[in-house]
Amino acid sequence: MNPYTLGVDHVGLTVSDIERSRRFFVECLGWKVVGENPAYPAVFVSDGTTRVTLWQADGDHVAFDRRRNVGLHHLALKIADLDVLSELHARVSAWPDVVVEFAPEPVGKGPRVHCMVREPGGVRIELVCTPSG
Repeated sequence: MNPYTLGVDHVGLTVSDIERSRRFFVECLGWKVVGENPAYPAVFVSDGTTRVTLWQADGDHVAFDRRRNVGLHHLALKIADLDVLSELHARVSAWPDVVVEFAPEPVGKGPRVHCMVREPGGVRIELVCTPSG
């Protein structure tokens, strides 16, 4: 049977602080705001390939626990190569309110390399690359 779907259109993330998350995606990762709905509130961001919707959580939100909650475990973003991964990890690590879970390391026995951070709005983000050659 052939799949009925064509891939991911966008990912919606509920964040604790939409403005801090917007700044992280736009100013730190270099994404662009492609739309917003202040009444919802939501901000739509894209790197030109992937679109993410950032939704503001209510004030009484509960932080995600990857071992106890059903839902998005993390968002994995492809990185071009090891040099870019290293540069981006340094940039992200210095960004205000980012929590680094671990620095770049091989995925299993490699060759893929990844790191994991929690962006300022609380969402876990994996930065991953597959070195060529």
